[in-house]
Amino acid sequence: MNTLADTILHAHQALRPQVAVTALTHSAPLSALTGCEVFLKCEHLQHTGSFKFRGASNKVLALTDEQRKKGVITASSGNHGQALALAGLRAGVPVTVYTTTSASPTKLAAVKAFGAKVISLDTDPLSVELEAAKQAQQQDTLFVSPYNDLDVIAGQGTVGAELVEQLPDVDAVFIAVGGGGLISGIAAALAHLKPGTDIIGCWPENAPTLQRSLEVGEIIEMEEEETLSDGTAGGVEPGSITFPLCQQLVTQTVLVSEQEIREAMKAVARFERWMIEGAAGVALAGAIKLAAQYQGKKVAVVLCGRNILLEKFIGAIQ
Repeated sequence: MNTLADTILHAHQALRPQVAVTALTHSAPLSALTGCEVFLKCEHLQHTGSFKFRGASNKVLALTDEQRKKGVITASSGNHGQALALAGLRAGVPVTVYTTTSASPTKLAAVKAFGAKVISLDTDPLSVELEAAKQAQQQDTLFVSPYNDLDVIAGQGTVGAELVEQLPDVDAVFIAVGGGGLISGIAAALAHLKPGTDIIGCWPENAPTLQRSLEVGEIIEMEEEETLSDGTAGGVEPGSITFPLCQQLVTQTVLVSEQEIREAMKAVARFERWMIEGAAGVALAGAIKLAAQYQGKKVAVVLCGRNILLEKFIGAIQ
């Protein structure tokens, strides 16, 4: 844990200026709605539209010269692929992204625009991830997991380092969870810099694989239903390092319905004029659902990505 915290603090300095320090904005309307002091960590305003650029940039920074020449392979439904593609483009590192045929065409177009090669497979996200890792091994090329990688986790953890600088007396942080990389990094940073901060993992009821795994004490497979939070959907790689980190660091978990996610997204659009993605709506929905526990306290909600509808709108008016 100390090693991870040190790596996060190093990344916090090393990633500047290519990775933006995103704003932490106090929301008066959401504070009035919940009875908490709500602060929004604006990762939807990060480069490529999500926190994923932090982890991808830190991983590319850590590559050896030989790894840079060979390039890297990853699996992604969009955000991680975009982030690694841009980080690779800036560093001259070839990137191949494996994805599902159901992934967002808009996000995949962005991946290709950054110069990455895209390979789509007609299967579920976890199977795509396992196949990408297999191909990387066969090609003697580095596989970059979206979450099961300490360099990636450390990059995501810089969100936590920024939070402590921006809101030193934060009481709780609400984070949407898929594979667990973001919450592991943020929680590790806060455990080191501000022990005692509550870390609340938020999942859609339709796709709670890691949450259920934490409940039973081992990584399980389960069939998930369609969710607005496509960025957190999918299973967890067997042996993932995020699992023990979440076991140790996550204070509480909460599940939210599709309607609660939808209402949270609408609230941000109505009150803050931002179009956030479903995963970001999960985090805010979790904060609203548990608001009674944090009356009068300062809570941060990580808005982890922007809604692709904004990109579609921009395309439509050009």
